[in-house]
Amino acid sequence: MIGLPETKGVSSMINRRKVLSAVLTGMMAATAVAGSALVATAETAWPEKPVRIIVSFPPGGSSDLIARLLSEHLTTELGQQFVVENKPGAAGTVAATALMEAEGDGYTLMLSNLTPFSVAPTRFPDTPYDPIADFSHVTYIGTVNLGLFVRPSLEVSDFAGFMELVKSAPGDIDYGTSGVGSWGQVISVQFQAETGAEMVHVPYKGSGPLRQDFRADVIPVIFDAIPQNLPSVADGETIPLAVSSKERVPTLPDTPTFTELGYPIVAENWLGVSAPAGLDSEISAKLDGALQKVMAMPAVSDQFETWGIIRGTKTSAEFSDYVASQATSWAPLVKAAVKK
Repeated sequence: MIGLPETKGVSSMINRRKVLSAVLTGMMAATAVAGSALVATAETAWPEKPVRIIVSFPPGGSSDLIARLLSEHLTTELGQQFVVENKPGAAGTVAATALMEAEGDGYTLMLSNLTPFSVAPTRFPDTPYDPIADFSHVTYIGTVNLGLFVRPSLEVSDFAGFMELVKSAPGDIDYGTSGVGSWGQVISVQFQAETGAEMVHVPYKGSGPLRQDFRADVIPVIFDAIPQNLPSVADGETIPLAVSSKERVPTLPDTPTFTELGYPIVAENWLGVSAPAGLDSEISAKLDGALQKVMAMPAVSDQFETWGIIRGTKTSAEFSDYVASQATSWAPLVKAAVKK
């Protein structure tokens, strides 16, 4: 009986400690949950302001067309404005450099493509960026093919007639591409080496101004991506002579491939969406998810098909590896073009 009050005191103290411990544990757990929720909210709140999509060529080219189509639907899907900003120049390196120098916060993206990432680093050894280390390549879109197009004023209707004309007047016919170091210029050099044709290169600052002069008959021959030239083909203002795809392009079913004509010329321009290095994985996943959803919409997928864009899927890691492999595979052609 003498020790009973003390025993009760000890028991009461132990109980109080247990209660206090449970309360503290609960508070810590609640704080942790709340903190996690806040972090998750911060990570997934993107975008909270307008997002710009840099395009490495002037308006009117395939990159520009695709960027504007995607930005329209991303704006609806994610509830913030996605604004296209054209930054042409130096085979796309002006745009890629601007992307590299931007904050990796998801508010500056680029409609990335072959020329600045897989061609320019070989074509221009002083390119100020590493095409892999300095970027987060988020979403692979697909590829477009290149075509050899002529004006009706040239008075040829097929490839054989064109070759006969060119070889009868070596060095007298001008042709245009979207710029020095562009894939069109690289393929045009390969074309001349394979066929023995001799023409004079006139470089432009993108496909838009190139096609303006082409349709005005300032320049009679172009090596250019297929999508942006399809309307003028349909109007009879442009004649497609050959395409760079492995197989005939559905949008130009009557136009032979270069390989069909006996020349080993195969070229595809890949397209994707990239960001500066260090993009948060949550933002990357959200952006990729939104892009995949948008590209599956009939309004977008049907337009891609009309333009002749060959869709494909790759993870971000696979996309980065693909960019690196394309740089390796294009290097011999680019080096050959540099010598011309």
